[in-house]
Order: sequence, then C-alpha cells, then structure tokens
Amino acid sequence: MNPSSPSSATNYRLTRRDFIQYGSICIASSFIAACTNNNQPSTNSSGLDKVTFGTNWIAQAEHGGFYQAIATGIYKDYGLDVTIKMGGPQVGSGTQLLMGGAVDFFMGYGIDAVNAIAQGIPKITVAAIFQKDPWCLIAHPNTAIKALGDLKGKPIYVSASANITYWPLLEAKYGFTDDQKRPYNFNPAPFLTDKNSAQQGYVTSEPFAIQKQGGFEPVVFLLADYGYQPYATTIETKKELVEKNPDLVQRFVDASIKGWYSYLENPQPGNQLIKKDNPEMTDEQLAYSIQKLNEYGIILSDIAEKQGIGAMSDERWKSLFDSMVDTKISQPSVNYKEAYTLQFVNKGVGYYKK
Repeated sequence: MNPSSPSSATNYRLTRRDFIQYGSICIASSFIAACTNNNQPSTNSSGLDKVTFGTNWIAQAEHGGFYQAIATGIYKDYGLDVTIKMGGPQVGSGTQLLMGGAVDFFMGYGIDAVNAIAQGIPKITVAAIFQKDPWCLIAHPNTAIKALGDLKGKPIYVSASANITYWPLLEAKYGFTDDQKRPYNFNPAPFLTDKNSAQQGYVTSEPFAIQKQGGFEPVVFLLADYGYQPYATTIETKKELVEKNPDLVQRFVDASIKGWYSYLENPQPGNQLIKKDNPEMTDEQLAYSIQKLNEYGIILSDIAEKQGIGAMSDERWKSLFDSMVDTKISQPSVNYKEAYTLQFVNKGVGYYKK
C-alpha cells in the first residue's frame, strides 16, 4: 500500500475485507469439482515438505509472521519449504483455492469458518493469529462522540460485507439502523467532507490514511472492544489434511507462530520480503501497522498471553456462534464445533520460545 494515495489504500483494505467475508461463497459446480482434487503436499529435493500458504490480500504487516518464518529460516527448521501465495482482487476465493488444492493452508476468518460448515465445506481452522479482528469505525474528533454508541443516528460509510458481519451486532446492541448506512466507495473523501459522519476501516490502516489525507487524527473505535469477537487471520486447511497428515499441520502451525514471535521482536527480515512481494508498501506504513497490532492487542491478548500466539478456546467459538445465531447470521442447527480444532494450539508461551 502506498500511504501517499489514501484513497487507493482504503480501496485495498476494504475490498480485502469483502474478499475475506465472502470467501466461502462458492458456486456449487465449482465446489464439487474442487472437492475431487485430493492433492497432498509434496517433498522437494532437499527433503523439505513443500507447502503453499494463501494470504487474504497483498503483502503487508498483518501477514508479517508468515514472511518472517520464511526470511529467518524457521519454516526450514521445521522441515518445510513454504511458498506464500498472495491474495488480491484478481485471486479466487480462499475457500475455492484451498478446496481445489491450489494452496495447502489459507488465512481465514472465524465467521467464514462457521458459514463454511453450514454450506457443507470440509475445511477447518487450526490456529487464530489475531485474537481481535482489526475492524473499526472511524469518526471525526468531535466532543459529542465519546463512545461507539454515540454514532447512533449518524451516517456511516460501510461496505456490503458489514451486513453479514458486524452491522447486525451494532443494530442489536447499540440501536443502529439501516438508514444510517451509506455505500462505501473505497475512498475516504465523503467521510472527510462530512464531519458528522463515520466510516468503517481496519485499525492498522485507514486511520493512517485519514491522517495523511485529512491532516487530523480520527477517533477510532475497535469493534472487538465493543463485543464483536470473531477470530481473524486464522490458519485453515482441509479436514482431509488434518486427518491424513497431522504432523505436517502441527509443524506449519508451530513454525508460523514462532515466526510471529520473531516478527514482533524484530520485523526487519519479514518486512524485506513483504516489500519484495508488494513494492508499493512503505516502511512508514509497516511501522504504523505493527504499532497498532501491539497497541490494540490484536495478536497478544486474551488467552494468547499465556497459551501462546494462535491460541483458541471452545468458549470463544461458542460465544461467536451464539452471537451469529442471535443476530441471525447463522442458524442454530449448524454444528459450529466442526469449524475448528484445538489440537494444534494452546501449547503455552514457553513452548514457542524454546
């Protein structure tokens, strides 16, 4: 992302979020064809297992730990030859890539994982790098706006994916109404023009773009701190791989988590690879994103502080599913427990730092 072009920056982030949220919406015939592909990871001439990991968008700090594990040789230490396949607007849905064998692991999202089970798609989440989803609502610095609920009745620029993710929660908990919604055209200009408005964003990106273009520091409400609790930047794979090769899954999860610990300590090796894959990325944007990942506890919060990065719990998944049912995003008959497994995480901080 190029911070000098905030409008394109916002386009980048919000179209990505739509890409993530709609990732499991597959055309039936395409899905059936994909499920017939039983490709398994192969071994290269050096004896390393070749693995492809698909990300949810163009290379950025939010993917840093995975790039770090390549750059520092962590994956190789675990017997893995990992290739990162960047996502983007021209890349197919993550679910189709995963189920079709184009990638072995994919960077997923909690709500999407539950929806996939409802659709009969045999994929499963094996780790959750982000304990908090970076979704936020952004407002002008106005003395009347002190808390998220103060945005009730205000015009808010949101993308279509809001309807099946966070908006139902805002309606149920804070009394937001559909007449507040304004179509988000992936440009902050309407928000900047209307000081009474708000817009959606990613806490690691849009506020930075608004500071650059608007010349002011916006008010930011991280939705995770107001009851919106899906896991994000998850690691998901096919259930078949978990059943047939759990050792490979464990090694990929462990190495990725160690990559994240390394990245948070010294991100430079990973950042160099990020900039190689995404030449428009700047050091300033990378530094801002890492700062916000730490400031908001996106990665290290909740049980991850003791159980390690990537941690998940039955309680959090149940809470997510209950909220999806309450807001009518999901049906109560869905067996949400099929969406995840705790088999590969929760080893404790010491396990990953030894």
